Amino acid sequence: MEGRVPAVVATPNLFGSCNDRFVFSPNVGSGAACHYSGFRVTSHWLGCGRHQDWDSPARQCSVVPASRVVFGTVAAVGMRLLALRIVSRRTLPCHTGEVLNDYWPLAQLKLATKRLELRIPNDDELSELAQVAANGVHEPGEQPFLTPWTDLPPRERALHVMQQHWSRRGAWCAEDWALEMGVFRGNEPVGMVTLKARNFLVLREVKTESWLGLEFHRQGIGAEARTALLSLAFEGLGAVTALTEVFQDNVGSQGVSRRLGYRHDGISRDVLAGRAVVSDRLRLDASDWVPIDPADLVVTGLAKARPFFSI
Repeated sequence: MEGRVPAVVATPNLFGSCNDRFVFSPNVGSGAACHYSGFRVTSHWLGCGRHQDWDSPARQCSVVPASRVVFGTVAAVGMRLLALRIVSRRTLPCHTGEVLNDYWPLAQLKLATKRLELRIPNDDELSELAQVAANGVHEPGEQPFLTPWTDLPPRERALHVMQQHWSRRGAWCAEDWALEMGVFRGNEPVGMVTLKARNFLVLREVKTESWLGLEFHRQGIGAEARTALLSLAFEGLGAVTALTEVFQDNVGSQGVSRRLGYRHDGISRDVLAGRAVVSDRLRLDASDWVPIDPADLVVTGLAKARPFFSI
């Protein structure tokens, strides 16, 4: 956000008492805008004992000279300045989004297909995606995932989606990462896809995961989203192999995988709800990947994000 603040009034204590604070317009405190007016001030705005210079890098603000300053003084115990009024000055906004993008460039990584956009969701978008999951991910009685999170009550199911996303973002490192992206059709959230890897610099292998809201099944959205994700893996990141595991009775996911060129690579056996379940391990090598038409996929933000993938 950007904002401008009316004339700033401050009542600093010259002796530095913790009970005295600079008084700023409320929207400064909210982080909407930062202002510096020709004086280097150390503010108690952050609380007693936690000083911060208003022109420090942490606030990302620049020094702005005041054009005219009017002082009014009164006699008071301890020689304090009663009021400092800045009559006219320039202001510069603080862009918290720009700071985020500088430290976390993955926030600007986007894959745009003809119908969809894949991107890391902000918290508002994440809550909307969680609601999609709460509304249902598959038909009753089905269990397409080894971790049975879709069996949770709707509210807990939504919370799982949010917590897993936050956990994966927080645990990211160049050797072990999970790129979880929201899938949007226009502004409508429809599901999530994940591209993840361990020791990618050495192995160059990735795995994919995905889910869609039940109402968005059988519309080609899953195939389109996974195609975009695989294009990022092979053409953008230099992966040599993409792996996935699918329950043998998950007809929809099996069909998407086969159409994309995956080949059978063995089976895995696991325990789900006290019973043995069998999954097909599927493999797609870069040599079998058919690059999609550049007109069908636009990737933005990858250049700055590349170091996060060890490349």
